[in-house]
Amino acid sequence: MKLSDLVEALAPHGLVLRGGFYPDPEDGVPPLRDGRPAGTVLLIGNVGPALWRAFAADGADDDGPHPLDRWTRRVLTSVARRCLATPLFPFDGPPHLPFQRWARRAEPAVAPSPLGILIHPDYGLWHAYRGALAFAECLPLPPPDRRPSPCQSCAARPCLDACPVGAFTGEAYRVDACRAHIDDPAGADCLSLGCRARRACPIGRDYAYTAEQAAFHMRAFRGAGRSAARPVDDPDSRR
Repeated sequence: MKLSDLVEALAPHGLVLRGGFYPDPEDGVPPLRDGRPAGTVLLIGNVGPALWRAFAADGADDDGPHPLDRWTRRVLTSVARRCLATPLFPFDGPPHLPFQRWARRAEPAVAPSPLGILIHPDYGLWHAYRGALAFAECLPLPPPDRRPSPCQSCAARPCLDACPVGAFTGEAYRVDACRAHIDDPAGADCLSLGCRARRACPIGRDYAYTAEQAAFHMRAFRGAGRSAARPVDDPDSRR
């Protein structure tokens, strides 16, 4: 399989190839469907609002639970079948697969931000990893992007000051404080336009999600049952 063929297959769905890696045993990559070990894992994700446009045209009228996850599974399973790959998803489990760790293996340029979300030097916080494709073969991969995190040179850190309820401490994320705020009329701005802390980051603003996309994710977050606090590097941080 050529990576260019995969990129072409993903593009109509607003999905992009986010790099890949050759897994080691400690990466926790499960065996392929036929029982063989994976030789290559390719991360698939979204950047900016392109995925939302594709989802809105093809899956947003799904009134079942977790419509975006179910749409992603349908799309990537179809692509995987064409590529003879095994699809893997961050929303399967428990136990959940360590997608944040895989992301940093596939794209060394991403790093944890003070909000816990992985930040990219170009896309900022406006990207996500929707799944992965595992192959038996060791596919040729492009050289890894090893640029430093933009947070290293950001002295102001406006993201930590923007949250109205101080949900982000730089060391932990106070989930219940965040959810209580968007449940209150005072949090209407965050609920309808997206997290203020995320919007405060100056990196990648050209890739910012639309208000409709941001509101969709915030409503899903509000409806999810989570614990009171979570370390900012929690591998299950997908908001």
